[in-house]
Amino acid sequence: MTDSSTSNPSPPRRRWVWIILALIVLSAVIVLVLDAEDTVDVTRSKTAPPPPTITVVKVAPQDAIATVTAFAELRPRWDAEIRASVTGRIVAVRDAALAGERVDAGTPLFTIEKTQYETAVAAAELNLEEAKLGLWRAENAVALARREFERTGTEPPNELALRLPELRIAERAVASAEAQLEAARRQLADTDVAAPFSGFVVRRMASLGQTVSAGEALVHLSDDRHYELTVELNEADWELLDHPVAGMTADLFHRDGTHLGTARIRQGGGFLDSQTRQRRIFLDVIEPSADILAGDFVRVDLKGRPIPGTLTVPESALTRAGHVWLVDARDQLVRVRPDILFRTGDRLTIAASDGAATVRVAVTPLASFLPRQRVAPQEAEQ
Repeated sequence: MTDSSTSNPSPPRRRWVWIILALIVLSAVIVLVLDAEDTVDVTRSKTAPPPPTITVVKVAPQDAIATVTAFAELRPRWDAEIRASVTGRIVAVRDAALAGERVDAGTPLFTIEKTQYETAVAAAELNLEEAKLGLWRAENAVALARREFERTGTEPPNELALRLPELRIAERAVASAEAQLEAARRQLADTDVAAPFSGFVVRRMASLGQTVSAGEALVHLSDDRHYELTVELNEADWELLDHPVAGMTADLFHRDGTHLGTARIRQGGGFLDSQTRQRRIFLDVIEPSADILAGDFVRVDLKGRPIPGTLTVPESALTRAGHVWLVDARDQLVRVRPDILFRTGDRLTIAASDGAATVRVAVTPLASFLPRQRVAPQEAEQ
């Protein structure tokens, strides 16, 4: 009888044999893969790679007219709360006094009860007539006194003998009565409240039947024909202007670039703002168009003085770090930090270096640019 343990290997030994064979195969595969990665098609070349192609513009130094750009709020020249000049009950409110209405200068808005002021006018007229009667009597007394001294051929000892003091008092009484009558008539006229200027009714504060006192607000009126704005400039921008600035014009633009009109500089630069420490320029809008609205925020382009030796480049040529890349005669990059004089739209005007000729400026510089890097410049289409 044969022993089975000597004819077949045991199961644990068989398992280890397969594990060792699997590890050998895995090691062979790894060696083959690594060898394949090391022998990828790599060719050596003795020629340098071609330089990158970039777009450039040729810019020549020239004289430029400075343009100073600022932003300001359009404000109505006249903007006020119309207040009652007399005390009384409101007996009429016109439709023009309602909020949102547009009114012309002189349009009636409110009527205040007139009775007491008509009475005051009548009393002032009576007082004036009495003063005129007193003046007539004083003039008659002076005339009689003069004739009496002329008849006797003697000189009057003083003015009192000629009744002259009474005459002067009577003249002053007439003048006072006339002034009182004018004041009474003025108060009577003030019972009719009218718009002092053309504009829009922003808000109404008084109602029909309400009793108002002198100085109480009735309506808020905002001008719609005369506009003004105030521009603040720093010292650098102020120096770019052509002085004196009074009388010069400026162009106004909407936020979307639409031209809104022209403004004239009334005055400016005489003092610094106490908070911003900048110079203020005050402008009046010339013949405002229908597109101009009070409260709008507009761009103001001020014409400055001529500046010699400048370069005008696209705004895209300026990097975030504030550099401009030039291409020299050997097609190598040169990095410079420009002195920006002013901006006009999408263009920058920078100061040219002394003795500079026509230069080539990279239109869209890349972050990978390096000084002295060789490039293949391609001039942009104008």
